[in-house]
This record gives sequence, C-alpha cells and structure tokens, in this order.
Amino acid sequence: MSTDLVSLIVKALHELDGQQTLKIPQDLKREMSLFGLDGILDSLGLVTLVVAVEQAIEDEWGVSLSLADDKALSQRNSPYRTVGSLAEYAGRLLQETKRDG
Repeated sequence: MSTDLVSLIVKALHELDGQQTLKIPQDLKREMSLFGLDGILDSLGLVTLVVAVEQAIEDEWGVSLSLADDKALSQRNSPYRTVGSLAEYAGRLLQETKRDG
C-alpha cells in the first residue's frame, strides 16, 4: 500500500504544480523533501497537498482520513518531511481505520 500512497502523493503534487507556480521536479521520489528547510512546498502548498491527498484516499479507498490533526502535528518527526514520510503516515492511519472500522 505504501507504493500506492507514494504514487497518489506524487500525482497530487503534479496536479498542484499545474495550479500553482512551484518547483516540483518531474522525477519525484520517496526521499523528496516536502516541507521544511529544503522543502518544495510553502505552508499554503502543504495545506493544499494534504487536502488533495485526503480526497484522493477517500476516492481510492472510500476512507475519510484527517492527515492534519493533533496527532500529526505533535509527532517528533513530522509526517510532512518527505513524500515517503507522508505516505507512511497515511498508510498507518488507513491501517488503523480498517482495523477499528
């Protein structure tokens, strides 16, 4: 599922790039820094990406997740650091939702 989530995030980033003037490389990888000192997104871009990813997850798996909640914001290592860290965080939430629901 992690690979699917990485692909979903990459697709959302490319769609975001079409809407805003961002410097998003074509060959995005798991290690690509999203937010922070070396990140490709500013705070507005990050919020837009998170909303797009939440919607894409709901469209793909029929599960409504909140990727920007207190749990995400209070983690020692931000889930918004890289494409891979966001995919892993979303994957954990999906697993928890499936297990609990």
